[in-house]
Amino acid sequence: QVQLVESGGGLVQAGGSLRLSCATSERSFTSALMGWFRQRSGKEREFVAGVTRTDGKYYTGSARGRFTISRDNAKRMVFLQMSSLEPEDTAIYYCAASRLAWSNDTRDYDYWGQGTQVTVSS
Repeated sequence: QVQLVESGGGLVQAGGSLRLSCATSERSFTSALMGWFRQRSGKEREFVAGVTRTDGKYYTGSARGRFTISRDNAKRMVFLQMSSLEPEDTAIYYCAASRLAWSNDTRDYDYWGQGTQVTVSS
């Protein structure tokens, strides 16, 4: 069973920054599509950013220009650097892994972390 463990969430004021981390011990990490999703209160889980096995990076519209996804294959970690945070970014953020080359659909991701809470105060 692949395990993903997120960390780095917390409370931050609007305009601030946070860096989320996701670690896995899975040896096939280097070939996995990795994604960050979030679930706001009362909403469905939504795609935020993804990084492919070849380091292609994709963002949802609201994240583009403010968030940066990266991966460190040697450490088997993926990161989400979030800047210019807004109260609307408040959510539980999840790290996920997929065997596909690319997808931003939650149904295509096979493994999920437990989530980390991000709260942005106004």
